[in-house]
Amino acid sequence: MSDSEVSDRPAARVVCVDGRGRILLMRWHDPVGGQEFWEPPGGGIDRGETPAEAARRELAEETGLPGEAVLDRWVPVRREFTWLGVRYAKTERFYLARFTGTPEVAPGALTSEEDGTYRGFGWFSPEELAGLADPLEPPDLVAVVSRLTLLG
Repeated sequence: MSDSEVSDRPAARVVCVDGRGRILLMRWHDPVGGQEFWEPPGGGIDRGETPAEAARRELAEETGLPGEAVLDRWVPVRREFTWLGVRYAKTERFYLARFTGTPEVAPGALTSEEDGTYRGFGWFSPEELAGLADPLEPPDLVAVVSRLTLLG
């Protein structure tokens, strides 16, 4: 795929909210673009998979958290970003997962691409999101979280 091409590969993400109202974010490094950023766990939808199934699978792979925690509540989020030299323009489903405490995050099934680009995770209050040194993806994540948590 050349730089002029745009990918619309379907994907799903999960906004995890702990018992203190904090949001789980994963920190990634793009070695092609050189930037680091934070985003909710998630990723591409495999052939034959529903968006909800992909969200549950990605949550378990990237965080070790139970996929069953993903609720059938989602909001559509328009995203435009570049990752590893590929420009993406698409709408993704962002699902909600709620936890009573703060569960232990232990990524255990990262792909080789993810393993080389993963930089860690953190639980952040909505107020802390605005003060992160690295950008949020999507940039309007606070509004996305607000819309999603109002649903349930």
